[in-house]
Amino acid sequence: MSAFLTVLLAIQLLTAIAMVGLILVQHGKGADMGAAFGSGGSGSLFGATGSANFLSRTTAVLATAFFVSTLMLAYFGTARPAVSSGSVLDGSAVSAPAASQPATPASGAAQIPSK
Repeated sequence: MSAFLTVLLAIQLLTAIAMVGLILVQHGKGADMGAAFGSGGSGSLFGATGSANFLSRTTAVLATAFFVSTLMLAYFGTARPAVSSGSVLDGSAVSAPAASQPATPASGAAQIPSK
């Protein structure tokens, strides 16, 4: 189970890094006005509109993979085994000291007068 969680975490990290890179490469809607007047749309690798479709679809696929891996990590990360794992809190009621008896003072504390 630990190896599966490690693989899921690696998938999540790689998709997050790839999404950040793709989002930074994409241009906003305001950049279309500059491309309409001939400032760099024709010299791109995918053409004037091809890059938007390719990059947005790739970003959507990576976002889906990121959300699925996040949900799977949340589900499998909080799954508890049916048998008690020996938690510290399981035996807390049994091992608690009795509050009815006061603690015995140390030898030097017994000599201090109390009011």
